[in-house]
Amino acid sequence: MKILLLEDELMLRCSIEEYLEALNHQIVGFSSGLDALESIKREEYDLLVLDINVPNLNGLDLLDKLNKLEIVTPTIFISANLDIEDISKAFDLGACDYLKKPFHLKELGIRIDRIKKEKKIESNSHMILSKRYHFSKREKILYFNNKPQELTKKQLQILILLCENIGIVVDFEKFRSFVWNGESIDNATIRAEISRFRKSLKEDFIVNVKGVGYKVNRYFTCKY
Repeated sequence: MKILLLEDELMLRCSIEEYLEALNHQIVGFSSGLDALESIKREEYDLLVLDINVPNLNGLDLLDKLNKLEIVTPTIFISANLDIEDISKAFDLGACDYLKKPFHLKELGIRIDRIKKEKKIESNSHMILSKRYHFSKREKILYFNNKPQELTKKQLQILILLCENIGIVVDFEKFRSFVWNGESIDNATIRAEISRFRKSLKEDFIVNVKGVGYKVNRYFTCKY
């Protein structure tokens, strides 16, 4: 899932990001409510995890603005605030859950899994390919450090095919059929195209299986 995290406590934000990335989620973190709002206007997220007391625009007002913009995204609030009025307002604004600080990271993961099942969010719509690359299958965009990357039509088709077969070797015949529409091209042409693509990457996540084809493995940042 692609998750926006709004948390101004640096150590906590880093801990949450690291934990959720280990669960193969793609996390975009912010400390400012206004910065988070601008990002949500530009990009599509599967889930929002929002602290309430953050600079510029608090989490409750952020969700209120999103509702007025008719941007509806499942939301979890995380806050040390135990004021029942704020908790009530969070749910009135459409929040799915409210997690009180301090909390165990695993508990956040459990609640995210519950929302994913309830909202039927596609689990593999955002794929982490390396430390700084991820691919949005829904948007068909490759991101590096959360910035969209320009790809040629063939590079995009190659990437889509590899991500549709994550962890599986894609042979030359499949590339010929999917990327070149069944044209009678030789394996050397396919290898040359993929080689150019790999050279353009800042982190090479495409694995060459000699004499067979290519694959992309699942990427895990760490284990818990």
